[in-house]
Amino acid sequence: MPNNPIPATANNPADAFNRLLTVLDTLRTQCPWDKKQTMETLRHLTIEETYELSDAILDGDLDEIKKELGDVMMHLVFYSRIASETDDFDIVDVLNGVCDKLVNRHPHIYGDVEVQNEEDVKRNWEQIKLKEGNKSVLAGVPASLPALVKASRIQEKARGVGFDWEDKSQVWEKVEEELQEFKAEFNVADNSAIDVEQAEAEFGDVLFSLINYARFININPENALEKTNRKFIKRFQYLESKAQENGKALADMTLSEMDIYWNEAKKL
Repeated sequence: MPNNPIPATANNPADAFNRLLTVLDTLRTQCPWDKKQTMETLRHLTIEETYELSDAILDGDLDEIKKELGDVMMHLVFYSRIASETDDFDIVDVLNGVCDKLVNRHPHIYGDVEVQNEEDVKRNWEQIKLKEGNKSVLAGVPASLPALVKASRIQEKARGVGFDWEDKSQVWEKVEEELQEFKAEFNVADNSAIDVEQAEAEFGDVLFSLINYARFININPENALEKTNRKFIKRFQYLESKAQENGKALADMTLSEMDIYWNEAKKL
């Protein structure tokens, strides 16, 4: 099989996008791996690429962000290429569809609707989605989202139609109320009498209310927790490395000994 000419590097967005389309069309028809792919086989790879993009964003690594954006873009084009083979839709339909949606949902830009702030925009967005056929404001929250992200999106969408607390102090009162209810599940004389299912429900309420409070003070709970995860990993790995340097196994160390290295890690 003759080698295919490599499409020249583009100098503008339209040519660059066409270059990607050309490369993917060639791979789809000539590469054994690409020829076998379906939407289902690509799905888990797309999820993985999205998480890699998320990691790069949290790391603040712009070179990596650029690379991961390219990977995600390639996947989007790939899905469209597969669909075009059965005449369901193609990349033109996809791009026109999202443009039409954006125009329709921004009447303050492409129409005569007036808005005062970001909240007005969000409220209009949700109202327009209902007019488009959505039966519920919450219908747009994917069922497979991780629970923490899902809780945040549920609250944001409810706020978009005015269902929200008036002040963050009210939300904090709710946090304290849920904490007390969770604590009450364990204030029993006999530990065997603890209703684990009820305790789990109360713990869920605590998390939901904390996520709500985070939203009121403009903290992204997913980002906050992931940064804490990473912080813990770095400190724990420092603890492991220092223990190894001193010929010790963590399992044989006391908590007091571990705390020495842990506190060193915190200072670093």
